[in-house]
Amino acid sequence: MHRIKLTVAYDGTNYCGWQVQPNGVSIQSTLQKAIENLLGEKTDVTGASRTDSGVHALGQVAVFDTDKNIPDWKYALAINQRLPKDIVVQKSEEVPLDFHPRYTDVEKTYEYRILNRRTQLPKERLYSYFVPKKLNVDKMREAGVYLVGEHDFKSFCSQKTKVLSTVRTIYSLELIEEGDIVTLRVSGNGFLYNMVRIIAGVLIKVGLEQKEPEEVREAVEHPMGKAAGPTAPAHGLTLVEIKYLSN
Repeated sequence: MHRIKLTVAYDGTNYCGWQVQPNGVSIQSTLQKAIENLLGEKTDVTGASRTDSGVHALGQVAVFDTDKNIPDWKYALAINQRLPKDIVVQKSEEVPLDFHPRYTDVEKTYEYRILNRRTQLPKERLYSYFVPKKLNVDKMREAGVYLVGEHDFKSFCSQKTKVLSTVRTIYSLELIEEGDIVTLRVSGNGFLYNMVRIIAGVLIKVGLEQKEPEEVREAVEHPMGKAAGPTAPAHGLTLVEIKYLSN
């Protein structure tokens, strides 16, 4: 038996998210069908991160098992021939059978893109959140400092979150300005349901001067039973990279 690890990029616009859903087409089900078509057998595909509907990825990780003796690097080429153009396997490689994409020490990096200008740009409408009022990015950076480190992020996740602990560690948080685009880039050991989108929503409120940086510190130091701010729209979010620290 062989376990094959895939690094997958996708445009999430036309999908109901990563995970198989009864009422929509998901990235997972589309990828699984392509692999089954290639192998001629039923296959279970397991992903590292369950991205929401509309969220994009450059470095999603997934695995599947097979007893076929195909060179590992060839899987990417063969699977891509069976996928729609908005999903592409970037790399395929064999990993040990005990490797699990979720239950392994990782560093996940997400980016949230904000288009900050007076008018919308059509080419950006599916890949960034349009904010017409000028953002105070310096204040956003000031607020972002309070989020770095190990904290209880109960105030920065959906009430639908079902986990034993809401404690997570953010390794780094940057706000990068490039022309009209403000990019929030955040890396951590894991993220709660809607956590990055809520962080983005809160920092946008700070940038619009509707919330003070100190309010972010208060939400970190004294976790609430509700979100500290709005959940920014899914289409601005991209899963950039997943690094496996124990590899």
